[in-house]
Amino acid sequence: MNSISPQLQNQIAQFQQLQQQLQAVSSQKLQMDAQIKEIERTISELDKATGDVYKNVGSLMIKIDNKDSVKAELEEGKETMEVRVKSMERQEVALREKYESMQESLNKAMGQKSE
Repeated sequence: MNSISPQLQNQIAQFQQLQQQLQAVSSQKLQMDAQIKEIERTISELDKATGDVYKNVGSLMIKIDNKDSVKAELEEGKETMEVRVKSMERQEVALREKYESMQESLNKAMGQKSE
């Protein structure tokens, strides 16, 4: 690594930082996708429910009289999460493009063929 110029070392460090950002955004997006699926399952079960419906509020479980209001609340939360996921997807695409460009640049700088 001693034969690598300080400029190239800096580019490698930036590349590694970009790689970490990309992994973090991808991980957050996956978590949000899982939360959306959980909300969808909850809405589905709420639609099937014929008896009493309860809602967790902190460490309490409270009986809900109007399940339509709970469903509306869940759907609103789902929509918010979907907007956030779309934003993260755009961020992920931008980071991935920058990552690939930087990878190609580093490969050329180190005298390797890009794959």
